Amino acid sequence: MGTADSDMVFQSYGRCCNDEQFFVDFYDRFMGSSAEIRALFADTDMRQQRHLLRNGIMQLVLHARGMADTKLRALGQSHSRNGYNIRPEWYRLWLDALMATLRQHDRAFSDEVEAAWRRAIGAGIALIRDAY
Repeated sequence: MGTADSDMVFQSYGRCCNDEQFFVDFYDRFMGSSAEIRALFADTDMRQQRHLLRNGIMQLVLHARGMADTKLRALGQSHSRNGYNIRPEWYRLWLDALMATLRQHDRAFSDEVEAAWRRAIGAGIALIRDAY
């Protein structure tokens, strides 16, 4: 994964992450993708969850920019079968919801930006998913 990808992703996220509606729209989309996923959030403080998402995406972006994977490994453990039991197949739905929400909110989003996102955060998502 090249510096150009991580720069493009960092800038894209910067255009979206200061708008709370970005995170609201993400969760509307993600929870709409599966009744099982919607049920996971039934008793969740969504304001707090959106804050966690903001930080989680930033950790993926920073990992793509060369930061150590310590926080992603911890996230993997908390999301594993011994934690929140986030099944591996749900990460594709998560990523698809993220891409659709970025496309909606990032005025400079393009197929090239989407490809950069997928390349940049793919390894970090795999690290979290594979902790299952």
